[in-house]
Amino acid sequence: MDGKAQTDDAGKNDFFWTYTEEPHQTRRQAIIKAHPEVLKLCGPEPLTIPLVLAVVALQVFCAYSLRHTPVLSWPFFLTAYIVGATANQNLFLAIHEISHNLAFKSPLANRILAIIANLPIGIPYSASFRPYHLTHHKSLGVDGLDADLPTALEAWFLDSVAGKAFFCTFQILFYALRPMMVYQLPLTWIHALNIAVQIAFDYVLVRYAGARALGYLILSSFLAGSLHPCAGHFIAEHYVFAQHSRSLAPSSKKGSEVAPTPETFSYYGALNLLTYNVGLHNEHHDFPAIPWTRLWRLNAIANEFYCDLPCHYSWVGVMWQFVLDKEVGLWCRVKRKEGGRKVGAGAKAHVQPIEITR
Repeated sequence: MDGKAQTDDAGKNDFFWTYTEEPHQTRRQAIIKAHPEVLKLCGPEPLTIPLVLAVVALQVFCAYSLRHTPVLSWPFFLTAYIVGATANQNLFLAIHEISHNLAFKSPLANRILAIIANLPIGIPYSASFRPYHLTHHKSLGVDGLDADLPTALEAWFLDSVAGKAFFCTFQILFYALRPMMVYQLPLTWIHALNIAVQIAFDYVLVRYAGARALGYLILSSFLAGSLHPCAGHFIAEHYVFAQHSRSLAPSSKKGSEVAPTPETFSYYGALNLLTYNVGLHNEHHDFPAIPWTRLWRLNAIANEFYCDLPCHYSWVGVMWQFVLDKEVGLWCRVKRKEGGRKVGAGAKAHVQPIEITR
């Protein structure tokens, strides 16, 4: 089978199915061959540690300051949206960075820092996020393993302007709940510690600052994954937009080589400053061991590998187009039926029967 992505006869209402391996390993090997010096960029970034502690302190300060402010008031909501959502999105992505062991050399120290970064989010999730996210890297697009992929039910039910607007508004809930529907993780001591520390923090916060303080943190987390500019990265990273789908179309030239299917898209806008450069997503998937502070250097060194890849320049524009463009929806993801493996849940290859209609 060649490397062309397959869609249904209508060209819509089905995912982009591909039968090749994910493209990042191939490009990583090519970049290392052309620029072996990029390997020197790998390794922890200590700057992540004080930044995490500063944002955690900021959120605790804001929560305490709002302890007497009515929840249904503009000062409460605007602080939660402007400061809180931005800060918690920053902490989401700090946890993402830490999940790759890119703050400390010690894996245990990284797990502890992730639990600390989790505190202002209000709900324990850092311990579970790591294996699901690393599986996303090892099993990009693999149906039944990659929990970042929408299910067929989601894509069908939300296939309208109203449905996509609902998804964008509540996408944090989809990303929180969907992984548990894909497969269950075994409970480990680090999960238990994450839960115990978070419950203790929430209790102390409510005990000394009141329920409104905790409400501020929860609202901040919800807004961080809702209609917030920084939340555009959730959609921008892997959804194939109409302007990108031409590269998925089968080639008209028989025997022609087919480039790897684009299924990851970088964003090169200013909001990277607030989000640990998560917008450089092709670069991140190519080299997960390179920390956020060195991704731009990777892009500069190996620019010939990135300059022609489809990309985004506005996360707000991404969400706007996602909702209003009839050619874009939850169906617009690249999927594969085999390959990959779970991280933290066994290392067996994942294989599903492949049905190919000609």
